[in-house]
Amino acid sequence: MKHPLLLAATVAAFALSACGQQQPEQLDTRAPDPLASQLANRAPVELPPPVKASVTFRCKDNSLVYIDFFEGDLQANFRAKQGDAPVRLKTETKGEPLVAEGGYKLTGTPKSITLTQPGKASQSCTA
Repeated sequence: MKHPLLLAATVAAFALSACGQQQPEQLDTRAPDPLASQLANRAPVELPPPVKASVTFRCKDNSLVYIDFFEGDLQANFRAKQGDAPVRLKTETKGEPLVAEGGYKLTGTPKSITLTQPGKASQSCTA
């Protein structure tokens, strides 16, 4: 008796499993993106380098300056005051001075720098 019932249950389960094979139609009420092809063909985005160190320096004239050094040693941000907008100093070659328009020039490491600012003489600063 057990075998005919088991066989009937298996056949019924198999027959019912075929009922849900067709997927319902998916409707999307949103308009197609007009920029989809442009976005798919755009150039990859290059992220800026991460900050390696943010250092406060005391300079020879007893002033404080704030420098953010970036990985790769090709750029740094300079601020004369903590809340100021940063001035981005850059170089094309590692080891060369970092410069920005207006007469900014920076050389050194997160421990000690030599800094030239517009209208001021070059001075050394230490962390």
